[in-house]
Amino acid sequence: MVWKRKSSGGAGGSPGRGADEEEKVPRGHVPMVAGGGGGGDGERVLVPVRLLSDPCVAELLDMAAQRYGYCQPGVLRVPCDAGHFRRVVDGAMQRCGISPA
Repeated sequence: MVWKRKSSGGAGGSPGRGADEEEKVPRGHVPMVAGGGGGGDGERVLVPVRLLSDPCVAELLDMAAQRYGYCQPGVLRVPCDAGHFRRVVDGAMQRCGISPA
């Protein structure tokens, strides 16, 4: 799993899209951003698709749907701080038997 700081803007690229959104996402992963509040910096993580059915990750996805709706543009933003998101994803990886990259 890859964690990195999301840049708040970008030079070049298409309008309305930051450099991070244009990066290639490996097959079987979903890019998500946690922390940073509304539109600020956050941490971007590539989450294995297998983790989306984990109850704790599903709860975070429900929170995102309640706050932002189902049509949020760009990378999926999760409304919790990056530390909490990291703990939830790490726990889900352990439960699913996925070793961290």
